[in-house]
Amino acid sequence: MVGGFEVGAVPYNPDGWGPPDSTDSLVASSNLPLNVPFAPFSRSDRLGRIADWTRTMNNPGRPKTASDSVFDFTNDDSFPANADEDMSFRLVDGKPPPRPKFGPKWRFNQQRTQLPQRRDEEVEARKREAEKERARRDRLYNLNRSNVNAPRREAAVFKSSVEIQPEWNMLDQIPFSTFSKLSFSVPEPEDLLLCGGLEFYDRAYDRITPKNERRLERFKNRNFFKVTTTDDPVIRRLANEDKATVFATDAILSSLMCATRSVYSWDIVVQRVGNKLFFDKRDGSQLDLLPVHETSQEPLPEAKDDINSAYSLSVEAAYINQNFSQQVLVRDGSKVAFDEPNPFANEGEEVASVAYRYRRWKLDDDMYLVARCEVQSVMEVNKQRSFLTLNALNEFDPKYSGVDWRQKLETQRGAVLATELKNNANKLAKWTAQALLASADMMKLGYVSRVHPRDHFNHVILAVVGYKPKDFAAQINLNTSNMWGIVKSIVDLCMKLNEGKYVLVKDPSKPQVRIYEVPADAFENDYVEEPLAEEDQVQPPGEDENGVTVNAGTDDAEEKVDAASQA
Repeated sequence: MVGGFEVGAVPYNPDGWGPPDSTDSLVASSNLPLNVPFAPFSRSDRLGRIADWTRTMNNPGRPKTASDSVFDFTNDDSFPANADEDMSFRLVDGKPPPRPKFGPKWRFNQQRTQLPQRRDEEVEARKREAEKERARRDRLYNLNRSNVNAPRREAAVFKSSVEIQPEWNMLDQIPFSTFSKLSFSVPEPEDLLLCGGLEFYDRAYDRITPKNERRLERFKNRNFFKVTTTDDPVIRRLANEDKATVFATDAILSSLMCATRSVYSWDIVVQRVGNKLFFDKRDGSQLDLLPVHETSQEPLPEAKDDINSAYSLSVEAAYINQNFSQQVLVRDGSKVAFDEPNPFANEGEEVASVAYRYRRWKLDDDMYLVARCEVQSVMEVNKQRSFLTLNALNEFDPKYSGVDWRQKLETQRGAVLATELKNNANKLAKWTAQALLASADMMKLGYVSRVHPRDHFNHVILAVVGYKPKDFAAQINLNTSNMWGIVKSIVDLCMKLNEGKYVLVKDPSKPQVRIYEVPADAFENDYVEEPLAEEDQVQPPGEDENGVTVNAGTDDAEEKVDAASQA
């Protein structure tokens, strides 16, 4: 059974309302202490009065105390309290309970409450950073003071590609900022003639990785030709037939199209003959070489005889590209022949795999441009022939680029390409422009590295990657309309000149191009730069006195380089 609730004895007052006056009956019927109101409360509670008729409200200026509004039993002796207990009482924790560290309310509240403390922390952090910066400046100051006599490293100073003669007359200078705003659209070109022969591309090189690298071979018996516009017999014939009014090569056009990305100085010879315009390059021009690390922030050694100088690397890159373009071919003797043989080769001479496409673009109603474009190989894709251009990027020392190809090519090929786009933006843009001019279906980029960073003659192929020229142009932000806009503006400017010879020079220190009027016999005998001594002269591998590359290397050069690498 469930126990009942016992109310207890309740005294009865027959004389009125409330408890009886007799205290005896109250004490007998209750175990409560005397003179204590009947209410459940603890000693620390403050109880408000129900009614108080002893208090006067006539004095509003009287100060309000705690006893006016509540009962105060702290001094009541009815409670059996100990004074020692009051003295030993301490407030342990009066803070509110911690709120959860999430939610919008906590975030805004904490921002208000913690802001002064956080500001103090930020001030302290700034003081610490200032101390570190002051200590760093002191260290640099002391270091410079200790090396007062040491030569200071200055920024690289580029030289002009051609020595400006005092009798040359500067006609105009064009800043690169005007080139970026140009735009011109040309219709699809037409092929006038195809010359030379192509060998097939070996697809096995697409499967090369840094783990199964291939040694770069040397092709000494194959002849390579770098012939300028006016020395081309086919272009002379087309000019006599009035096929066009402007004539150039793909190397010259690509230099103009990508001029805004260039840093090194270059020059192009312009000849106005009658109503025709010829864009030429000088013998031994920089256009025959391939710049390396042109747009890099890391300066290269300035000594010309250093293997990592700008000139030595450009010669090495040209040598690598020639050998790479011939090594990645199928050597079974099969060849695709075109309308005419190689116009620069003698009968019975072994020439490199190359085809020349003479193409014509319409620039205006009465103005056409003819250019000689090159492709290096052919490949069968879906029973159709596809033209290929073959180029190679070369790694000479990983500490300059910051990316080791042998470690990153397999896992981070995009990072390697991004680094090359940063360090060689002009060279990659020119290769892409040449592939677009030749309407190549694919451009193959090879990654070639030195066997050892101090050996600039022996190389290995680490990988070969193929790209479609239009897709790659979009990837590197190369605008075709802007490229043709630059060419069209320069052609219009040169067509307004009188008959004669002019030279277009990229300023070595400023992003601008200057046009000089030069004598008719310039760059033939008197205006050629002073040659170096034979023992100090460094020529591109296999280049004869006419600037035509005939061999990939010589035995004497190989012996010198081998001896240097062994040393």
